[in-house]
Amino acid sequence: MFLLQLAAVVVLVAGVMITFVLSAGHDSERDSGDRALSVAQGFAASPGIAAALASPRPTETMQSSVERAARDAQLDFVGVTNRSGTYEAHSLPDRIGSATPTDLTPVLAGNTVREQAEGPAGPQIQASAPVKDPNGTVIGAVTAGIALSHVEDRVTEQLPIVLGLFVGVVTVMTGGAALVSRRLLRQTHGLGPVEITRMYEHHDAVLHSVKEGVLIVGPDARLLLANDEARRLLSLTPGAEGRSVDALGLPLRTAELLASGRVATDEVHPVGDRTLAVNQQPTNRHGGPDGSVTTLRDTTELEALTGKVEASRKRWKVLYEASVSIGTSLDVTRTAEELAEAAVPDFADLVTVDLAEPVFRGEEPTRWEQELRRAATAGVGESPPPGLGPGQAAPAPSAAQLHALAGGRGILEADLRTASRRHVRDPGHPESVRQNAGDGFRSLVIAPLSARGTVLGIARFWRTERHGPFEPDDLALAEEVAVQAAVCIDNARRYTREHTVAETLQRSLLPGGLPEQNALEVAHRYLSAHARVGGDWFDVIKLSGARVALVVGDVVGHGVHAAATMGRLRTAVHHFSALDLPPGELLAQLDELVARIDADEAPHDGSAGITGATCLYAVYDPVTGDCALARAGHPPPVVLPPDGTAFLPDVPVSPPLGTGANLPYETVKLSLPVASRLVLFTDGLIGNRHRDLDAGLDLLRTTLAGRPHRTPEQTCQDVLDAMLPGRPGDDIALLVARTERLDPAHVAEWDVPHDFAAVATVRRECARRLAEWDLEEISFATELILSELITNAIRYGTQPVRVRLLKDLTLICEISDASSTSPHMRRATDTDEGGRGLFLVAQYAEHWGTRYLPRGKVIWASQSLRGAAVEPTAAQVDALLDQWDE
Repeated sequence: MFLLQLAAVVVLVAGVMITFVLSAGHDSERDSGDRALSVAQGFAASPGIAAALASPRPTETMQSSVERAARDAQLDFVGVTNRSGTYEAHSLPDRIGSATPTDLTPVLAGNTVREQAEGPAGPQIQASAPVKDPNGTVIGAVTAGIALSHVEDRVTEQLPIVLGLFVGVVTVMTGGAALVSRRLLRQTHGLGPVEITRMYEHHDAVLHSVKEGVLIVGPDARLLLANDEARRLLSLTPGAEGRSVDALGLPLRTAELLASGRVATDEVHPVGDRTLAVNQQPTNRHGGPDGSVTTLRDTTELEALTGKVEASRKRWKVLYEASVSIGTSLDVTRTAEELAEAAVPDFADLVTVDLAEPVFRGEEPTRWEQELRRAATAGVGESPPPGLGPGQAAPAPSAAQLHALAGGRGILEADLRTASRRHVRDPGHPESVRQNAGDGFRSLVIAPLSARGTVLGIARFWRTERHGPFEPDDLALAEEVAVQAAVCIDNARRYTREHTVAETLQRSLLPGGLPEQNALEVAHRYLSAHARVGGDWFDVIKLSGARVALVVGDVVGHGVHAAATMGRLRTAVHHFSALDLPPGELLAQLDELVARIDADEAPHDGSAGITGATCLYAVYDPVTGDCALARAGHPPPVVLPPDGTAFLPDVPVSPPLGTGANLPYETVKLSLPVASRLVLFTDGLIGNRHRDLDAGLDLLRTTLAGRPHRTPEQTCQDVLDAMLPGRPGDDIALLVARTERLDPAHVAEWDVPHDFAAVATVRRECARRLAEWDLEEISFATELILSELITNAIRYGTQPVRVRLLKDLTLICEISDASSTSPHMRRATDTDEGGRGLFLVAQYAEHWGTRYLPRGKVIWASQSLRGAAVEPTAAQVDALLDQWDE
């Protein structure tokens, strides 16, 4: 034994040593490669390396640094090459001016390369990193490496230590094995065969004097030994030893257990008028002979008490599992299913849960007994019996049962066969359902699901003969479980009501339809969260000059408050957009509004207000193709040019709205080709518990790239299919817009000199252009509008003055000048000589307003093209002509 242990120790330690040596070699190679890579990257990115490489004398500038880097990092070489591959500096001076054997193609492409190559000293590990100038152009490379022979030398240096450890471990393990052998010899006290025989004789005497039956059965299922107690318990005849257990006259189940030799622990076997607890173990576990040893214990008197204890234990188990498993979700149907599953199979063979119809809608039932619907069914079979499946109309209890259930008391029908005779004329009695399910169900308990004084439904617990009939203690348990479940169902009902209200409010605050416009082809999607209502929103807003604004926002939080806040912010965005502010200024105004709302509301309810809202605001101009964007804490959009690429524009991110940071919101302008797509979204699309925002953005960009001819509707579906395999855990707003351009033939522009006589010239040009557009019917009204606005610009504005006509869904007249003074309309009295011009503009234009530019302003007016123009009266014309004459 000692030699066997010693051999095992030697083999084990030798294997460990070999593994250590191999691992040390691998670790040394990896460490050397890491050092080479770190030196190459660090030296390539060090300040001044690019300038030194581009200088007239790069060798003098870099040589000392190269040699010091190789020496400090314990590398065989460090070299710096120019773009053509010639060494400008090298830790081995004789290599300066020579060409590197390394292929620098991937390095010159901007990549860092780590590889094993053949060098002057044999195989070597080397790493190369690009050197870039301030513009990002690769102008050279840094290569660092070490020969593999030097790496192996370092491993060889460690071998004496390893061998020393090997010898030490073998010595220690050998001493341990010797100590264990001596201890075993000491514990057996050096007993010989005679002493061991005497010991077994003593054991045999004890075996026959114990009060437990002991049987030893051989591998051939023959009885080898039976003590006196075993003979008494099994009523064995003399001469039973040596006979097969099948010939002992034992019950079939007991005989099969003894013959099988399998392990058994406290198995209950009825033998005659006794109940025996049987334990059985094999005899060869510790090197003994094959066979099994069986002990028998008489538990007849304890059986009745054990049955009651077991029944009580099962009841407590059912109650505990119900308290843990019921109410894990705020879904009414799922909570009912958890109630049914908690009671099967330990308490009942079949459970049905019927709820009043209003409970499913989150309402409180009034006459629950008249509108029951099955919410859940659970049984020992794979599928519910016919007539008991969920979703069906459930039978109402009888009149007598209703009286008890309404009072919060349960009903026990210990024997349904007797109960069916008592209630044979009662159409509401569940006996008809029992007959449809078969004759297997024999006992029933009905418990009311009552919470806060209101009955929400009933739970029926069924038993077959397998379980035995229900007892009064079972009724009390069913009532307790029903009370727990009823509270959870009522919580789910209340949540359903609040969720429905919040979702209804949220959807009512989202846009019901998109405005008609020609600048963008828009598609959108909105998905509410699986269990919570959030504050995500989107919008498409028409602006002056045929422009369109795209808005996507998100209010942090969930529930009615978040939905209401979203509606307030959406309304505010509409009002601010009417001022024609740039995106950055609009977000600044919105931020100030949110901060003011927080300050006004926080003292009253102690809440944190609506801090945390984010927003992305973009304005697209179909005349120029420009798109101005700004974002407040929101993910950037994805831009899809017509060539099929996808990129994230560099839109500076600003703090979320209402944080009080007082930082500016920067506006970025993009030039988008025709048929470009702009994808705006909220963070629920790209982030979830399994994926961070950066990974989500990469997945979104990958999904959108390479599909240049998809419509906005198809793009929306592509995104949802790729990003949302299941129901989202957060609200998602998605907006996809494809750009269009206004036909240049529908745009007319004129410069207006600082001369009132130029007004007539512009009117004639305008009339000619309207005739080309087949808009003669509104020509006179348009001339009136232009005359008034041009006259005001010449009189009160600053040069240059410019006129632009746009034919879109409406006819848009724009007059711009370099002054920032905005005109205001007033109602002139009968004695006033002026002041009626803007009033006429407002009368004959569908809309009019002012839009400010970085330098100056634009006064615009739009006229509908869908009906005949309203001609001005003679008095109005005379009044306007008088102003022109002045």
